[in-house]
Amino acid sequence: MTDLNRAGLNLRPATDTRWDLVSLGEVMLRFDPGDTRISRTRSFNVWEGGGEYNVARALRRCFAQRTALVTALVDNPVGRLIEDLMLQGGVDQSHVLWRDFDGIGRAARNGVYFLERGFGVRGGMGMMDRGATAISQLKPGDVNWDEIFRRPGDGGEGARWFHTGGIMAALSEDSTALVLEAMQAAQRHGAIVSFDGNYRPSLWKSRGGRQGSVDVNRALMPFVDVLFGHEGDVAATLGESSHHPAAHTLETFAPMGRRVTAEFPHLKVIAMSSRKAVSASRNEWTGFLFAEGHAHQGITFPDLEIFDRVGGGDGFAAGVIYGLMQGKGPQWAVDAGIAHGALVMTTPGDSSMASLPEVERLMQGGSAATQR
Repeated sequence: MTDLNRAGLNLRPATDTRWDLVSLGEVMLRFDPGDTRISRTRSFNVWEGGGEYNVARALRRCFAQRTALVTALVDNPVGRLIEDLMLQGGVDQSHVLWRDFDGIGRAARNGVYFLERGFGVRGGMGMMDRGATAISQLKPGDVNWDEIFRRPGDGGEGARWFHTGGIMAALSEDSTALVLEAMQAAQRHGAIVSFDGNYRPSLWKSRGGRQGSVDVNRALMPFVDVLFGHEGDVAATLGESSHHPAAHTLETFAPMGRRVTAEFPHLKVIAMSSRKAVSASRNEWTGFLFAEGHAHQGITFPDLEIFDRVGGGDGFAAGVIYGLMQGKGPQWAVDAGIAHGALVMTTPGDSSMASLPEVERLMQGGSAATQR
């Protein structure tokens, strides 16, 4: 494939690796009250979810790629429920680290969160319960990254792509160090490294807020090939204001891409999702991709009806990664990201329930008419 088709990314051949993508991140149990509210419901649906995991799952289930996850769970019934849900997603779990349960979760626990979808003028609302989780206690040296990224002919497994993000880096000081260790190992063995800014105020509250996240992200940028985020995340990487009076256009995104890549020349691709909330259940949805000095805008949904907005950005990242990995070119990649992210937001839960034919049909302007 030419570099033009892969946006300047030097990808290892699939035949030289066991994995197309390896993700590092926390997987939590999501409690969903459905159409009612957390404080009023008497029952919940449960899903597994986590920013970095969602990307690996979508690449496996929608795009038929070989993916694996590095995470840690406590070995109790909640942990095994998360495992059972992940098994349905097809992501390899051979690098899940299991920790003993002390009976009450004082030493380590599994993360859970509660999320209302919102509707109309009532916005969505999430409440995290993820302190002292097993993965937040992982330290550098706990994972044999060289074995994961080293090519099979040299006694390793081999991965073409490594993905993690700001959620994982925020969990603890050790988590930040672990992310850096993983990135350095991936870079050393020739894997593409992607990072999703994914700023969460609740996670950075005790670590310096937005500025704390900016400092960490900027320290990691020399090891990142592909940067994902919404407009605030990308702007904050430059130390610029994360608040914009209006959504980006191609004319405003292109100079931002040039500024970011000028400051961090190792970056090859910047991919940014962009949404304008008309209401909790209707969004304007599009995205942009900057590579090799050129900016591309994805297809635009001016009035996208939302069923469950969680996971839309992860769906965007998965579609972009698939397009670049397959050498489809930057424009196809950003269109696939936007189409896939849109489809993710039409179903409940964090994870993709879309298929590649559905993504391609939507990219080509297909309607929502029933397929028979």
